[in-house]
Amino acid sequence: MIDPKHRQLAAGRWATLTLAEQLGNVGSEVSRTLQWRSRNSEISRRALERALELIDLTLDDPRHRASAARLREICRAREILLDFVIGPNEYGSTEVSLQRYFDAFAVAAAARR
Repeated sequence: MIDPKHRQLAAGRWATLTLAEQLGNVGSEVSRTLQWRSRNSEISRRALERALELIDLTLDDPRHRASAARLREICRAREILLDFVIGPNEYGSTEVSLQRYFDAFAVAAAARR
């Protein structure tokens, strides 16, 4: 659950970012989650919590409410991330596939600058 105070602070700036920028930032936390997974579970867990918080802020962004397909994809990305990191990995994801998915948003956001 996102702390209400943090939600209030983050939502203002977060809502000014494009979807590609938002998911690119999520990807940074996903990358940290994956990098620290085998080395320090506490750092990995905190990065995962931040990634989930950012995904939730993205889902709460009113600009994305108009597109059911967009919301569905964001929800699915959240589900697949959790399935890989703490679930049974029913989707057969890999670190490479997760990183590649989120990196595409970072590249798209950088290309628009």
